[in-house]
Amino acid sequence: MENKKCHITSVGGQALIEGIMMQGPKGVATAVRQQDGNILVEHHEVKRIADKSKIFRIPLIRGIIGFIDSMVLGYKMLMYSAEVSGMEDLEDSEMSKFEKWINDKFGDKLMSFLMTIATILGFALAFVIFFYLPVLFFNLVNKWAGGSLSALQGTIEGVIKIVIFVAYMAIVGQMKDIKRTFMYHGAEHKSIACYESGMELTVENVKKCTRFHPRCGTSFIFVMLILSIVIVSILSAFVPPELKQNRILWMLIKLPLIPLIMGIGYEFIKYAGRHNNVIVKILSAPGLAMQRLTTKEPTDDIIECGIESLKAVITDNPEDDEIK
Repeated sequence: MENKKCHITSVGGQALIEGIMMQGPKGVATAVRQQDGNILVEHHEVKRIADKSKIFRIPLIRGIIGFIDSMVLGYKMLMYSAEVSGMEDLEDSEMSKFEKWINDKFGDKLMSFLMTIATILGFALAFVIFFYLPVLFFNLVNKWAGGSLSALQGTIEGVIKIVIFVAYMAIVGQMKDIKRTFMYHGAEHKSIACYESGMELTVENVKKCTRFHPRCGTSFIFVMLILSIVIVSILSAFVPPELKQNRILWMLIKLPLIPLIMGIGYEFIKYAGRHNNVIVKILSAPGLAMQRLTTKEPTDDIIECGIESLKAVITDNPEDDEIK
């Protein structure tokens, strides 16, 4: 990479279906590759919870609100990219006669209902995998160890969560469609890295840049997992063993910690995006390493989407977009 001054900007993004969403000084924009090969670039008007009150911008609270805003926006943009890229048309062509009749009869109402159900089931599955299974597994191992591991419950449960998360991402990353989405994720990071390095946004320059970025959502999740180990371990030392042995009760005790962990995690990611000291490097290392699974080296056509989406939200000079 050329030896140019690096600028830490407020630009961020998300991989979509055959496209990329970017957020920057000029708002939110998407670049989606259509079936005819053209890239459709569009700006989107976004209404955020964070804009409704100054309270939502207070440290710790802004992390929770920001996460909710990101989830809502990310979902909307994914649905948008599925439509623009032609995926919905492809799915329609593969429908059976009965499925087409159902779709024609109920249309968007049915789709909204099914998506709501799918979202609820997704959260339920995540709760079972990341909350119930670690507690269940620990209880079984602790029972086998004669209760000698009780003092380490918070730590062991946290390590189990990390193992489950890493294994899950490694497995789904082998799926063809997910792997391609991870390539768009890589293009998003590399395009931002190219811009922040001060180089011209060309395919060749973007190729030279790293696909690992400290402000990535993957790093945020990993920071949250590490924080949960520390915070839950401290909590575990003050909770009576008989309460922790009750799986449901122990999970309910930990639930209120999620917003706190989320808020602290957000503040760290925000700090890490502005600083590059030794402490930040050490604490960011696990999340950056995890990006080896959640990002892939993109092809030229995918990089083009990253460049177009980024150009739509930035000024002509990265110094103007630099975080002060």
